[in-house]
Amino acid sequence: MKTLLLLTLFLTAFTAQAQTVISGTVTNAKGQPVAGANIYIDGTYDGATSAEDGTFNFETTATRAQVLVITFLSADDVRQDIVVENFKPQTFKLRESVNTLDAVVISAGTFSAGDNSKVNVLKPLDIVTTAGSAGNIIAALQTLPGTQTVGESGRLFVRGGEADETQTFVDGIRVAQPYNATANNLPTRGRFSPFLFKGMTFSTGGYSAEFGEALSSVLLLNTIEEPAEEATEVAVMTVGLGLSNTQKWDKSSLSVNAAYTNLQPYQWIVPQDVNWNKPYQSIAGESVYRYKFTNGMFKVYAAFDHADFDLNQKDINEPAPVRVNMANDNFYVNSSYKGMFGTQWTIQTGVSYGYSHNNIGLNADKVTNGEHSSHLKLKLTKGFSDRVKLTFGGDYFITDFNEDYKEPTGFAYNSGYYNGIGALYAEGDVIFSKNFAIKAGMRSSYSQIIGKTTIEPRAALAYKAGKKGQFSLAYGDFYQTPKQDYIKYFKQFDFEKTAHYIFNYMYNSEGKTFRAEAYYKDYNSLVKYNTQLPEYNSQYTNGGKGYARGIDLFWRDNRTFKNVDYWISYSYIDSKRDYKNYESKVTPSYIAPHNFSVVTKYWINDLRSQLGVTYSYNSGRPYDNPNETRFMNGHTKSYNNLSLSWAYLLSQQKILYFSVSNVLGADNVFGYNYADNAGADGQFARQAVTQPASRFFFVGFFWTISSNKSKNQLENL
Repeated sequence: MKTLLLLTLFLTAFTAQAQTVISGTVTNAKGQPVAGANIYIDGTYDGATSAEDGTFNFETTATRAQVLVITFLSADDVRQDIVVENFKPQTFKLRESVNTLDAVVISAGTFSAGDNSKVNVLKPLDIVTTAGSAGNIIAALQTLPGTQTVGESGRLFVRGGEADETQTFVDGIRVAQPYNATANNLPTRGRFSPFLFKGMTFSTGGYSAEFGEALSSVLLLNTIEEPAEEATEVAVMTVGLGLSNTQKWDKSSLSVNAAYTNLQPYQWIVPQDVNWNKPYQSIAGESVYRYKFTNGMFKVYAAFDHADFDLNQKDINEPAPVRVNMANDNFYVNSSYKGMFGTQWTIQTGVSYGYSHNNIGLNADKVTNGEHSSHLKLKLTKGFSDRVKLTFGGDYFITDFNEDYKEPTGFAYNSGYYNGIGALYAEGDVIFSKNFAIKAGMRSSYSQIIGKTTIEPRAALAYKAGKKGQFSLAYGDFYQTPKQDYIKYFKQFDFEKTAHYIFNYMYNSEGKTFRAEAYYKDYNSLVKYNTQLPEYNSQYTNGGKGYARGIDLFWRDNRTFKNVDYWISYSYIDSKRDYKNYESKVTPSYIAPHNFSVVTKYWINDLRSQLGVTYSYNSGRPYDNPNETRFMNGHTKSYNNLSLSWAYLLSQQKILYFSVSNVLGADNVFGYNYADNAGADGQFARQAVTQPASRFFFVGFFWTISSNKSKNQLENL
């Protein structure tokens, strides 16, 4: 018993002697005391909380080398190596966290939508509920500043660039064929259903070194990572039918979407300005499979569609309308993985394959073409702290295109090309404080068909001015291989080039966003040719030049007026090019100097409805009138479009949706086609390029079937 008592006293004394007092003071960067900070020895329960004067002290039984950790809300964690026995009281200064919601974010040239974005300009739902968009992602984007409404195309034209200067990516992997099939001067739609995507980043310029082969813009679409629940969606519309289903399991999920479109019943009711033999029909489907690992997510996205149509198109140079028929088959699949490993390492990798095949009839002439495209991607990110990260990786793009042209006379011509483009890039992000950040990088790519390598520097910075405002600057060099219309005939091209200079101011308050952006784009090495259209025997050079400069303004507000959400966009652009077969440097035919849009959504609680109103205005676009001596001297009248939509909640999971575009029936003209030869009066006859119908009516019934009985396709109804 005496021995046991002595042993207990010895251990108690030893423990008491082994305890060491850790003390000090916690302040902010200005030296002011911080109360409530947590201080502890990593891996132990020994610690304390700082007092009102910032001081702390606690005892620890830990010995030798340890890590002292200090944490505080809205501040960066402090981790300091110490030797317990040698520790002396000291003062620890905390740096303000750069991950707070009010921290600066580089925003020059970028519009973001999604739950994970610090600054949202659009929500994914806006794509569906914008009046006049009819669920078309591209149509909704055309209400943003920096875009051009080119009604005869339907594609995305950004800041003086043509549609092919914008690249589209799904989960970081490129889509080579993002638009549906169409004929000349008939608008098309994007191929993607907005319901499968959780967010979007639309860069109008100055984008990251991660992306290349785009002179003007990139559109990044991110699929939903984890659906909320299992559900079935049914759609019955004036233009077709839709059906989708989502299944969930423990670690995986599958979403499938199918659509059938047939414009013939609609066109029996609503007359068209197009002489259809067989109106547009298509059957399409999309699917996303997801598997969640412990530290990452694997996805497979696949989409297909088959479309065909037959029509007679008036041609000012032909005595009778030209019969145009097309059958298009398109398939796209990508697989991607994004995850974390090691210490602050992130990997994103993936591969895609796309196939597009067209059978085209032009009266008795036949055109058959096919394109195989692939993209391999690897991206690694290393975070050295919350303030510093390095991103680097590479891409490899493959395009194999072949086209056969045949006439009844026996004349035939084959064209095509194979091109591989390899690229490497590296980019660093440094956040000096929550008020100042820099992104700088470099991209280099090599095109097999051109046989040259590019060097493309990119840089951007952001500075926070006040609590709610910030300034951003961006610069970048961008290169692109000439488009398919040229390179299928001629192979000795150089890269087309542009440089972007962007200055941005953004104000972001709760429920209110304002953006003002000025930009300048300098184009070089644009393609020129010496014929009316690019042909197999045209003479091609890279002697074209041009510029685009302008101001974009954007305001969004969902707080000032009860149940009202609206945004206003205005763009002014001054752009001139000497390219294609142009005689001199002039404003291209697809550019309107002034572009204005107002989008409004009003929730009417008593009627269980949402009213949508969209008004778009563009000033006149230039066109070349051969009856005048000055090149590109004509201007169309201004473009006006007022669209209305009404979503009515029949029950919590049943929605009736009405939409009318161009309610006032404005006779919009997008340009003129002139005869190749003058008439007896010495004048060249012309034919207006107009919209296919004065108005477009859409009625749809959308029914969601799910276990919680509350989810619907418009979510907020």
